[in-house]
Amino acid sequence: MAPSDDLADHVPPGQAPSMKQVIEGLHARGIRTGLGAFNPPGTRPPLIGLAVPEDFALPPGYVRHHQATDDGQRIEAILMFAPDFRLFDAQGREIPLPADRVVPPELAPPGLPLRRITLPPPRQGE
Repeated sequence: MAPSDDLADHVPPGQAPSMKQVIEGLHARGIRTGLGAFNPPGTRPPLIGLAVPEDFALPPGYVRHHQATDDGQRIEAILMFAPDFRLFDAQGREIPLPADRVVPPELAPPGLPLRRITLPPPRQGE
């Protein structure tokens, strides 16, 4: 019989596991649907980078990356390089890009205010 993705079948009555415990328990049972389709909270921390205002016109090769905290709060968009973008210096040599594609201040497009995002504090009581 296939494992059930009904949460009531996996949490004993009277217990109140954290969402991380629930998702890890579902994954341990091979369940990847419903809540099991998500990664446990805290397993993929948000990327920290330069804030990019919504009204800032991005040149080719740059993208806005939108994220949310584990508790669902929106985080300011950060500036990243597009997946297929290549950057060259004045002599035509390719400039290596960061593996995570987050744009460092020295490679930001002209005119972008250089300000790093800050993460909102976790919501209390949720």
